[in-house]
Amino acid sequence: MKVGIYGQFYHKEAARYVQELLDILGKKQIEVIIEKNFLNLINEHDQIQANYDHFSTFEELDNSYDLFFSIGGDGTILKTVTYIRDLNIPIAGINTGRLGFLATIKKEEIADSIDKILDGQYELSNRSLIQAKIEGNEDTLGELDFALNEIAVNRKNTTSMISVTTHLDEEKLTNYWADGLIVATPTGSTGYSLSCGGPVIAPGTSSIVLTPIAPHNLNARPLVVPDDTVITLQVSGREEQHLISLDSRILTLDNDTLITLRKAPFTIKLITLRGESFLKTIRKKLLWGEDKRN
Repeated sequence: MKVGIYGQFYHKEAARYVQELLDILGKKQIEVIIEKNFLNLINEHDQIQANYDHFSTFEELDNSYDLFFSIGGDGTILKTVTYIRDLNIPIAGINTGRLGFLATIKKEEIADSIDKILDGQYELSNRSLIQAKIEGNEDTLGELDFALNEIAVNRKNTTSMISVTTHLDEEKLTNYWADGLIVATPTGSTGYSLSCGGPVIAPGTSSIVLTPIAPHNLNARPLVVPDDTVITLQVSGREEQHLISLDSRILTLDNDTLITLRKAPFTIKLITLRGESFLKTIRKKLLWGEDKRN
């Protein structure tokens, strides 16, 4: 078995768990390939007692990997997706961060979780993505033209609102007067969109949600549409440019640039241990049903 490992950050609280993961995989004689920059962070960390220079590293992935461990929080999962892309490599997220809505494996249960994964005691959750195309400059986004959580347009260098002219399948929806507009997947519905008043959408739902950010037209509400809908956006405002974000990646675009959004032609596979579920996660992470009276 060939396994990849990636982490964005390395802090002393996570050191022992990273070391535990590497030791377990080593004892099971599994081929481990670590992202190059992450391995450098591990070897440079003061708390590490062992040296892991003997591990091979990667900068790009191919389809020879059987499994991929993301060590960190949900932000690390989003970065991991930029390596996985359309390779169909299952991702197991070990949460050494805070909330960990996508990275659901508890750091204190690494050994037991790895045994379950290697024994096939897990389910795969297929997560859809959104893909963006920038008319007139198709190379702007390069190969990373997709997002697992959301694609959003936002104002830049101004406190004034922007206008986001929005079409669905070439039919005009509205002009959103707001700080911006979020277009989120079911996976992203529990992130930025939720904080702006959007609905929670179950991962297997074939839909996309449009959520305005602080809309001036107060009757503007989040809208859920089928995920085969082609969405086009054009931003105008007092400034000449605006921002577009794809998960954690941010770029600047000129106003009136036509942005076309559609469902990506591939999915991301997240590992869910048996006994865990989306409903259990929202109860634990979002505290649904929590009441001091209960």
